Amino acid sequence: MKREILLFTFFLTTSFALMSQSTMIEVYDVFQNKCVSCHSNNSPAAGLDLEGTGSSIVQKAQSVRNNLINVSPSNTYAASKGYAQVYPGRIDKSYLYRTINADFDNYIVQDEAEGDHSTTGAADLSREEKELIRQWINFGAPATGTVVDIDLIDDYYNTNGVAAFPDGAPPAPAANEGFQIRMGPFLMKPSDELEFFQKYELDLPQNVEVHRVDVDISNYSHHFIIYDFNEGGDASIPDGLRLEPDHTNIGLVAALQEATDLRLPEGTAFRWKKNLVLDLNSHYINYSSTTTYLAEAYVNVYTQATGTAIQEMKTELIANFNIFIPNNGNQIDASQTINYNLGDIYLWGIMGHTHQYGTDYKVYKRENGQETDLIYDASCAQGVPGCASPYFDYQHIPMRYFDDEFLPVTMNFSNGIIHKAQWVNDGPNSVGFGPTSDDEMMVMILMYVDDLEGLPTSIRNTYHPIEGIKVQPNPMTDQAILTLPATVQDATIRLFDAYGQLISTQYQGNDTNVVIKKGQFTSGMYLYTVTTPDGKMGSGKIIME
Repeated sequence: MKREILLFTFFLTTSFALMSQSTMIEVYDVFQNKCVSCHSNNSPAAGLDLEGTGSSIVQKAQSVRNNLINVSPSNTYAASKGYAQVYPGRIDKSYLYRTINADFDNYIVQDEAEGDHSTTGAADLSREEKELIRQWINFGAPATGTVVDIDLIDDYYNTNGVAAFPDGAPPAPAANEGFQIRMGPFLMKPSDELEFFQKYELDLPQNVEVHRVDVDISNYSHHFIIYDFNEGGDASIPDGLRLEPDHTNIGLVAALQEATDLRLPEGTAFRWKKNLVLDLNSHYINYSSTTTYLAEAYVNVYTQATGTAIQEMKTELIANFNIFIPNNGNQIDASQTINYNLGDIYLWGIMGHTHQYGTDYKVYKRENGQETDLIYDASCAQGVPGCASPYFDYQHIPMRYFDDEFLPVTMNFSNGIIHKAQWVNDGPNSVGFGPTSDDEMMVMILMYVDDLEGLPTSIRNTYHPIEGIKVQPNPMTDQAILTLPATVQDATIRLFDAYGQLISTQYQGNDTNVVIKKGQFTSGMYLYTVTTPDGKMGSGKIIME
């Protein structure tokens, strides 16, 4: 009997030691220090007990979690919106987080009907405590395990913090135009790389058409991908940010490597059903060796009534998994023939993707079993073949849009597309296909329609890339002149360093010539972007000597 008691005591002590390291226990400690004066188990304000019951901290913490997870709040307005006290993975639908937010997170806009919490004890929570709760919910509010390092939170807020969006959430569409999706935020230690997935229930009131998807990510982002689950395909997928992909029941909506305002051609749209669930994929690299980074992504989705579009825009993700790149410093080539039996399709957009050892990526048409026209070159601006000075930058591989007219492609046994990639691996290890930048990729994204019937004879596309931007001299020494087309007005010019960090912002003014000065910048390669208020976009590179 004594031995059994000792074993039980050892088990309980060991369990407590493990649980005491969990994020749930750390969140529970915040509740005890700041919240139980009003939310005790004897007198729980608004019926919410944050003290819990049980003979140990582990049991009490679990009791409190049971009082929160997917429990409807007593506030009738919040309950009618589908909020829970804690909605795992969704801070915007977690009433607890909304009540403690105050001015901490401008993405959360609290309605007056949710109640005034500005004078409650929640206002006493520190930024660090609110971040801890936010991260816990973002990762699915788990009962066990550590999902965020409290030392990393402390470093972010008190020493070395850098935010992907220092001014908070970008403006969302008007309520009658669409809605905003947010993924994250999540914290990254210096020189860290993280890739997360998150299922995201849209809760659409009805079937809709999506004619524009504006993705806002920082230049520390390696890519952002929007998948959509087949109906019921999300049933086994856990809530919150997760590391493991599950591509057994999904399709592709869009894949991007930089902030992009994706405006579909006139007469086309994505068709999203009322019960659609997305799977979001955010891949960030913290290029800084000294700062803690707060990474996140925003998607503004613009909708219209079902039946407005004439043709449905479709997206296809094609990957060559059969790649092996030995670390011998030699050029490695791979080619894959795509001959899916899709019949005649009409391409609007095409894009490639490799990782850090990639040195080239091209796409050719295939007709009657033979390779013919080069239709995409990732080394050229906007992916258009034939550029005078090709330069392959795996971190900013362009999407090519066929803006004048869709490109017809026949897809069958004898016809289709061939994509080719090259790599030079001078790293420490041989690599194959994989998701992180320590692995390699050979991926192609196609955006197309099945039929042109009813569409304009030429694409009157609301996406307008800026072509004809010139930088002279390039390379530059002290300064260069960035010359814009005469049609570009009120442009914003942003300059990024090789790590993707924004280092300067200039405005065009009344002149088509903008002076770029080297000043205190070090020698090297820089990326510039040009954007206008009406959605025109352009980019390029400047070499400073």
